[in-house]
Amino acid sequence: MDLRKLKTLIDLVSESNVSELEITEAEGKVRIVKSPPVAAPLMQAPTAVAMPPAAQSAAALVAAGVAQPASAAAPDAPAAPAAPAAPKGQVLKSPMVGTFYRAASPGAKPFVELGQVVKVGDPVCIVEAMKILNEIEAEHAGTVTQILAENGQAVEYGQPLFVLE
Repeated sequence: MDLRKLKTLIDLVSESNVSELEITEAEGKVRIVKSPPVAAPLMQAPTAVAMPPAAQSAAALVAAGVAQPASAAAPDAPAAPAAPAAPKGQVLKSPMVGTFYRAASPGAKPFVELGQVVKVGDPVCIVEAMKILNEIEAEHAGTVTQILAENGQAVEYGQPLFVLE
């Protein structure tokens, strides 16, 4: 397995909700396992294990650019910050797992902006799931006070997307 193919597989695992991927080919077997996040909101890059010798040297090159695990940090590193306070107002949550988009197309104006007043049934975003674009509508009327998801970000079922007051 060449370096480009291995790097592509690592990127696919790190950007998806898949936690483990194993591929067997004529040259050997590759297993990529994503480590759970450690006291930080950012996910760690996946690690590759059980590779044939030819792929191990290629993986070493790829791994050189991967961040060090949190256990290698200084022992006197500060503790994780306290959980944020619950937002005031109505929280609009994702009704499904998918990719969050603020606008109908990449160059289009976002459906809603901070401070904008929305009515029940107004479209506020799109969640793409299985190549289907699902328009998400406001369940409550109010003013958009917070946008909690980034454009193009993967979102989970029930994940808060907006806060309306």
